[in-house]
Amino acid sequence: MDLANATISQIMIPVENFERGVEFYRDVLGLPLMFIAPPNMAFFQCGTVRLLVGVHGAQDPACRGSAIYFQVDDLQGVFDSLESRGVKFRAPPHVIHRSGGMELLLADFQDPDGNQLALMGQQPFAEASEHS
Repeated sequence: MDLANATISQIMIPVENFERGVEFYRDVLGLPLMFIAPPNMAFFQCGTVRLLVGVHGAQDPACRGSAIYFQVDDLQGVFDSLESRGVKFRAPPHVIHRSGGMELLLADFQDPDGNQLALMGQQPFAEASEHS
């Protein structure tokens, strides 16, 4: 047995300041808050994946390392909206890969606790569509 047919159902995002974390994911990113579980856990719905934003216990330091990529249909529109809410992106949406007539674009940012996040989108490769 292995994880070949498993799906990701929940991802933990460690934060240092619970209220600030909830505000960022709910009010800035616009993720629907499902519920809050005492003492410091908030659950958000993101498509089919649940995000647990929570504070680690004092004996368990926050562990950062995995980036979360949010696939969106209108990358530029979501980028503009989040930027207007104060999200500081490293760079505007940019192409990171082209193949099969499609471009993969990313726009990286961090939450207030330094967790790595990114917007990700695809669009037809401009030169490929011009030759069609």
